[in-house]
Amino acid sequence: MNTALLRALCETPGVPGNEHRVRDLIMSEIDGLFDEVRVDPMGSLLCKRNADRAGAPKVMLLCHMDEIGFLVSHISKDGYIYMQAVGGFDPRNLFSRRVRVCTDDGDFLGVMNPGGKPVHISSPEDRKKIPAVGDFFVDLGMGKKSHDHVKVGDFVVMEEPFLEMGDKFVSKALDNRVACWLGIEAIRELANKGRGAEIHVVFTTQEEVGLRGARTSAFAIQPDIGIGIDTTLSCDTPGIPEKDATTVQGNGFGLHVRDSSFIADRDLVKQIEAIAIANDIPYQRTMLAAGGQDGAAAQQAAAGARAVGIVVGTRYIHTVTEMVEQSDLAAARDILVAYLATFE
Repeated sequence: MNTALLRALCETPGVPGNEHRVRDLIMSEIDGLFDEVRVDPMGSLLCKRNADRAGAPKVMLLCHMDEIGFLVSHISKDGYIYMQAVGGFDPRNLFSRRVRVCTDDGDFLGVMNPGGKPVHISSPEDRKKIPAVGDFFVDLGMGKKSHDHVKVGDFVVMEEPFLEMGDKFVSKALDNRVACWLGIEAIRELANKGRGAEIHVVFTTQEEVGLRGARTSAFAIQPDIGIGIDTTLSCDTPGIPEKDATTVQGNGFGLHVRDSSFIADRDLVKQIEAIAIANDIPYQRTMLAAGGQDGAAAQQAAAGARAVGIVVGTRYIHTVTEMVEQSDLAAARDILVAYLATFE
């Protein structure tokens, strides 16, 4: 397994509208894998692998590059940095975090905390309050000199390393650098097989703020089949009812049937399920009560497409401790390769 690539993808900063560093990393990895590569006006990276015959079906894999993060919205006179979130955060997970502020002058490390009293001088009632995301600020440790380097619109990400823990990978931004890894590694594994379809692997922008890059790229490609590749919940941990687990880690890739944004094509679900069974690839059917993913954009582009999701169950999602099972990630890669190889 190409762990070095996944590490590099996760540790490269890129929030909605600022995916350029991730895109550059992907471009350095895909040399020779595709016949055509271009960047669209939204910043998505569109990679095409030609079919060996005219009129072949178009299969689109959608892999979003952005991670949740922040954009600088205000710098106080004393140099404290305030932000607006781009993506969904639970404020309970934001206390006392190290962050990276990414600017035209380079990157600066800082610490993020909410305004208010520390524990030694706060009352019991003070300690019960959960600040809103907008109450948090970043301290770069340089006071008013922050104004010399940071501008409104610069972006901020969490500063945490990628880790291997037992049979797991743990990192920020596994949502959705997992998909970027899968989009690259599946085509690498496919080699010269499966040339019966025109395959488009698109590394999309701004998914976390409304599937924006996926919508424009899917409209441009107008695929016959769209596969949204993403993470999903794995709530197989203490304190959560079994019926709400969504996926169980170690049980294979997620064959995504429904979420708030789309309902998968039932025949495509059955076909991929049959391929998984025939190839002994572990899988689990998944549904998500809320949230969406890029497969919906492919399904609804132009005259529409058949669509399904291939997902990897992730614990502690939208935090700096996102966790995936290595075998589930491998199963997602294997089913993509097996499915694409059916087009001969």
